[in-house]
Amino acid sequence: MPHIISSVAPGSLGMELGLRPGDKLLRLNGEAVLDVIDYQHLIAGDRLSVEFERDGELQEVSCEKEEWEELGVQFEGNLLATRLCANHCIFCFVDQMHPGCRESLYVKDDDWRMSLMMGNFITLTNVPDRELERIIRRQASPLYISVHATNPQLRAFLLGNPNGAKLMGQLTRLRDAGLQYHLQVVLCPGYNDGEELCRTIEECAALHPAALSLAVVPVGLTGYREGLTPLRCPSAEEAQEILRTIRRYQKKFYKLYGTRFVYAADELYLLAGQPFPKAESYEDFAQIENGVGMFAQLEEEFLLALEDAAPLERERDLALACGVSIAPRMEALLRAHPIEKLHVRVLGVPNVFFGGQVNVTGLLTGACLRAGLQGLRAEELLLSECMFRAGTHSFLDDTTAEQLAEALRLPIRIVPSGGEELLLALLGQGGELI
Repeated sequence: MPHIISSVAPGSLGMELGLRPGDKLLRLNGEAVLDVIDYQHLIAGDRLSVEFERDGELQEVSCEKEEWEELGVQFEGNLLATRLCANHCIFCFVDQMHPGCRESLYVKDDDWRMSLMMGNFITLTNVPDRELERIIRRQASPLYISVHATNPQLRAFLLGNPNGAKLMGQLTRLRDAGLQYHLQVVLCPGYNDGEELCRTIEECAALHPAALSLAVVPVGLTGYREGLTPLRCPSAEEAQEILRTIRRYQKKFYKLYGTRFVYAADELYLLAGQPFPKAESYEDFAQIENGVGMFAQLEEEFLLALEDAAPLERERDLALACGVSIAPRMEALLRAHPIEKLHVRVLGVPNVFFGGQVNVTGLLTGACLRAGLQGLRAEELLLSECMFRAGTHSFLDDTTAEQLAEALRLPIRIVPSGGEELLLALLGQGGELI
């Protein structure tokens, strides 16, 4: 499919080659351009050949270039149309969404290109052999891949897709081609825990160093599961057993590979009622965006920043709202390291929007905060930016920070992720005040 050029940047390589708006890009270096991955891969290098169509005539131009040099053109439409999920996972969060949210929240994507560029987890069930070859040819690495179980029949059942049984062959092909990947298990008690979890950990670790890490994350269950497969979160005792299993394998793998390899999400420690490991236990925090080591990293950064913090010149009376599950740990951190003249109330807010067993900070909405914080009095209300749609002030329910501030009659300070950023916000020197 040709891609129509919409603009050419002045002084760019594309302008030097004589490209114009309206030209139809056909091939780069003799290869068809399917999407942005092809485009970015093919323009890299010190030589470039561009085949295009203008007014019905085929033309070709070529040049030598710096490897980093861009072509400098924009295209009509989107070079990365979303590839939708072909699965029917028994634990799919989209199937449990609150009704009435914006349409984009109901889109089930499963796109290896977004995995490469954004770190989204994918299943590979919608990747046929020819597309897997393109992944290899383009050296798309590292990818983020949802395993859930290496038992082929069990994985096919969990995903509701017979293609789920092909995973280990796909991972082996990627490994043999020199590609790497991070892996995850969404753990559903009674299905992929116990012996099946041990099998999954062992078979994934056998792919190291192609397999860089494996995260074990407890299933997330909302109050909107009518007609869906019966599932439950791990009990405290089950979470404790899962953590024992992970620690046992961490010791084994550290001796074998020099890495712990498998890690538990923070939520498992909260369910188990156990302290988080120290920051160094997470090594390079490879799966921080998956909720693995988030609190340990925040604590480490907070304490380092606190060493150089200037004293407050006046009293500050603040409220910090977060998910119910993390609130006691956050309160303990601030209580253990008091700051003179700073008074902070940590408020765990129940999730009335999603209901069920959703207790994490990032899924709190404006409706949750409005219901849980009525009558609150404070100088400022601090909220983590993880509650908001990226680059906006909008919660998942499309309430805005401005609307919440007006409803609560409180100034709101949006706090960027990270311990240093948290400290600066507490001191009134960071974040965004609404």
